[in-house]
Amino acid sequence: MTEPNASASIEVAAPPQRVYALVSDPAALASCAEEYIGHQWLGGATKAAEGARFRGRNRRGFRRWSTVSTITDTDEGRRFAFDVSSIGLSISRWQYDIEPAGDGVRLTESTWDRRPGWLRTITGYVTGVHQRDPYNRANIETTLRRIKETAEGA
Repeated sequence: MTEPNASASIEVAAPPQRVYALVSDPAALASCAEEYIGHQWLGGATKAAEGARFRGRNRRGFRRWSTVSTITDTDEGRRFAFDVSSIGLSISRWQYDIEPAGDGVRLTESTWDRRPGWLRTITGYVTGVHQRDPYNRANIETTLRRIKETAEGA
């Protein structure tokens, strides 16, 4: 796999299972994320499992959009990941890696932008973000801080 377009890490003083529970639950993740605000399970899914799909709802200011995510990795306490699509086209991959560190774990959130160039222009108008990589990096840093606060406060 190529290098991610945006990535950041943070140390969290919590057990890996607690951190994994936060990143692998789309509702819990929405409470910590910057643009992602909620989900709806699709196709009869009711929880995170490989192959399960959910519609993600996103917001930036007055702009709103949704995507479909397919969960690809569910290695409890180690990795959670999903691929994102819209109108049948691959948009991105989001991945959360959990590794032992200090008194807890090191959590790394990464994303790979998979949009073709022409689609980047269109989605830039939909989301209001034309330079997605630096914006995603800032969002990732905010999300990681919130996950840390939630996991350590639990």
